Amino acid sequence: MTQTPIGRFRFMDQQNVNLDGFATPDAELGLIAFDSPHDPTPSISIHNGEVIEMDGKTVDQFDTIDEFIALHGLNIPVAEEAMAIDSLQFAREIVDPNIPRAHIVHMASGMTPAKLAEVLAKLSAAELVIAMTKLRSRRTPSNQAHVTNRSDDPLLLAADAATAAAFGFREIETTVPVAGDAPSNAIAVSIGAAVASPGMLVQCSVEEAAELEMGMRGLVSYAETVSLYGTEQIFVDGDDTPWSKAFLTSAYASRGIKMRVTSGGGAEALMGGAENCSMFYLEARCVSLARAIGSQGVQNGGIDSAAVAGSVPGGVRSLMAENLMVMVRNLEACTGNDALMSESDVRRTSRTHPIFIGGSDFICSGFGSIQRYDNMFGPSQWNSEDIDDFLAMQRDWGVDGGLRTAQEPEVVRLRRRATEAVTAVYSWLGLGDFTSAWAEQAIDAAGSKDVPDSDLMLPLSASRTILDTNVTMLDVITALAETGFDVEAERCLDMLKARVAGDYLQTAAIFDEDMNVLSLVTDPNVYSGPGTGYRPSEKRQQEIDTIRQQKSVSDIRNEQATFVTDDLRVLGEAEVSHDPRDVVIGVSPATGREIWQTLSGISVSDALRELLAGLEEEGCVGRIVRINDTVDLGMVGLQAARMSGSGISIGLQAKGTALIHRRDLAPLANLELYSVAPTLDKELYRLMGINAGRHAKGATPEPMRNPYSDEAIEARYHTRVVGLVAIERDCSSSAAPETMEVDR
Repeated sequence: MTQTPIGRFRFMDQQNVNLDGFATPDAELGLIAFDSPHDPTPSISIHNGEVIEMDGKTVDQFDTIDEFIALHGLNIPVAEEAMAIDSLQFAREIVDPNIPRAHIVHMASGMTPAKLAEVLAKLSAAELVIAMTKLRSRRTPSNQAHVTNRSDDPLLLAADAATAAAFGFREIETTVPVAGDAPSNAIAVSIGAAVASPGMLVQCSVEEAAELEMGMRGLVSYAETVSLYGTEQIFVDGDDTPWSKAFLTSAYASRGIKMRVTSGGGAEALMGGAENCSMFYLEARCVSLARAIGSQGVQNGGIDSAAVAGSVPGGVRSLMAENLMVMVRNLEACTGNDALMSESDVRRTSRTHPIFIGGSDFICSGFGSIQRYDNMFGPSQWNSEDIDDFLAMQRDWGVDGGLRTAQEPEVVRLRRRATEAVTAVYSWLGLGDFTSAWAEQAIDAAGSKDVPDSDLMLPLSASRTILDTNVTMLDVITALAETGFDVEAERCLDMLKARVAGDYLQTAAIFDEDMNVLSLVTDPNVYSGPGTGYRPSEKRQQEIDTIRQQKSVSDIRNEQATFVTDDLRVLGEAEVSHDPRDVVIGVSPATGREIWQTLSGISVSDALRELLAGLEEEGCVGRIVRINDTVDLGMVGLQAARMSGSGISIGLQAKGTALIHRRDLAPLANLELYSVAPTLDKELYRLMGINAGRHAKGATPEPMRNPYSDEAIEARYHTRVVGLVAIERDCSSSAAPETMEVDR
């Protein structure tokens, strides 16, 4: 007989984290993060400048990955010295701020995959953060956006690309739900990005040959979806070899196209070819191979297989250690955080946060700047639903995560300009025509569901025309210039010039908004402990610190001014009453002066009406008295009780907090208290009035309680409370209490 779990476990079972898959570690399946019993012991033998043995294999036992790494992926002159270093000692040197980055990179260049895996596995989570701070290539962190939609809608793509640039992303990656739409998507995103900023790098992620062709035409400016794997069998399954990947890398570089490869722990286990090895060791082979084939960098940290790594103990730590391994090998680190690893907001934040703190060349290799449902890569670890959260995290920690707050009027302007530019280019090149209704929907849309007038066939027909008529970026630039979009034309032309110059083929290269190349060469990361390394400029820190939701006391004062009413008036100086039915409602100094709406959204006048109505139901007479010399609710209530004929009062702060007091009690020893003002409605204020009336008649009513709430009341309202209390203090004075009335 199956026993139903008890309530606590029924509740726990319903939490999102239990939608995730968790695996029992199994080295035979490759479901182990570090240190599989089948991982090789680090070793190397060199004869006449050639590797004859590596990580337990002699040269005749090498597979294609071993062979390529041995030929091209090791710094032979330093290899024997590097391999002789004690792994724990080198792990400590990685963390030690007194050991220069250059030394770490130099020695790591001679280490085999097994040695790299052994060293980096020794670092704890906190040590990984310190090491990443020290070892990333580029001093200035950045971020990359996904811009896709389920309709391949060119207008929406352009508008969303412009929006991503406005939020500070410096790379934009798009892809397609329909393979044939790729050329149209590439053009639309490139135009939208150029509308918002110079120097935006754009990729369209599709099949490698098609992606390379778009690069040759100038329609994209970088690539990153050239996949590497840690076992030979997975390469064979994909009809690839390290040599074919190296050729593709060279093809991109020869045309001035920035390029990095993609790998990630768990891929081999997911595809059934892990060969009993740990995820981390296999990724060490991929990173060594990336160095060997001449890639500028690596996109890793699980990527599509992040959930596989995350399913085993230590797996999330291994994802970050993979990223660090890329930095140790002096490559650009695009640190994953793209595929949604978990249904738990806590787990996915936990996975990203150490990298966010440590800093990376690209914090996310695909922050979904569009909505989750529109992300054709699959939902990202971070999506448009999370942009405000990410910006707040930056502000909380004073950390540069590569993003900034974009103001709505500017985003509206950019989205309109982007749709107008795409409309003009598509018309000029004969790629298609867009209706004004379609354009307006795209400008306003949060996602493709908000654009019902989009034509799903237009991107496909446009792409065929692009291919059939050999449209290049020069044609797009001409169309922009001929239709009045000179700024965008110049920005797109500057990107083509940059490809000819080749400066952004440097490791970890991006452009700033003045078209300066920031890279390992021009913006090297130098960290030697506190007070060194990257510090945001004053201007950048201001961008980080300023978010659209922040409110000053002045903002709150102006907001309250919109609720001013003439239904609450002062009648004159208040007097002590001796009527046993008299119950005074004492209100705070700003009531009827500068605060007119409570935290729950109801007006102060309405709260007073309900309190008075409740008193009347019990046969009492309510009287409103403004207490001017204190903002403390306990003292407001106590002073009111001492003026009340019944000795009972209600204290009400203008922000909505309320209590019932009695004249013989200490200031804080009230009878009943509504402490959570944002949860109070009219009915609750009426019930407080009723209970106050019953206390006045000598009864002992059942105390009223704050409503149930699992909301983050403090986070939502406390900063507003600080502003409202400041306004109350400005209104307080030595003036005598005043009688007030409210229209009924």
